[in-house]
Amino acid sequence: MSRRVVNLTLDTLEDLPKGCRNCVFWELDPVSGERACANGDPGLEKEAWVSQTLLEWGSCGKIAYVDGMPAAFVLYAPPMYVPRGNAFPTSPVSPDAVQLMTAHVVAAFAGGGLGRVLIQSVARDLTKRGIRAIEAFGDAKFGEHSDDEDTKQFSCLAPADFFLAVGFKTVRPHPRFPRLRMELRTALSWKSDVEYALEKLLGSMSPELLRPGVRPAVRSTTN
Repeated sequence: MSRRVVNLTLDTLEDLPKGCRNCVFWELDPVSGERACANGDPGLEKEAWVSQTLLEWGSCGKIAYVDGMPAAFVLYAPPMYVPRGNAFPTSPVSPDAVQLMTAHVVAAFAGGGLGRVLIQSVARDLTKRGIRAIEAFGDAKFGEHSDDEDTKQFSCLAPADFFLAVGFKTVRPHPRFPRLRMELRTALSWKSDVEYALEKLLGSMSPELLRPGVRPAVRSTTN
């Protein structure tokens, strides 16, 4: 079984699940997100966000492939690139942290440890770039059935239990949306375990090109 992890790029963006490929929940503020969906072009907004983030900051996602099939992915960026993060009751993300926006494993590949390995891959990437920590908003009620529209709009959040299982700790509790944090200096102690896991589960890693971070220009959304 062949497994590999690659950086998210404009080419690999097409390999995200269709619902995720066209989702701009994190990438736009609530008003702009609603406008993009109403205009029928959220996929274009997603592509524009990835392009801008890659050019200005660098790698902002990872995709895991199993036998050539996209099996799991994560997205992450500094808080200034993630306007929706400001809408959470446990915001803001700490200024020394990168926000892990979402993590998803395709159902057919669940249970194989891909989610953990992707988080470890992100930790390695960010440690090399001088980032101190990763933070995320988890969903403490993930998977609970509800027809409530408020629940549906948060369906792209990862379970809080997942983040806790892979090494995050709660820094601001909330009954629904706790904010969790992983200190990357702690992740450094994983080095040998991470390398072993990557070798065993994913095979050889693709080379990663790291860019220095810069503060982004504000991009307006037009009708």
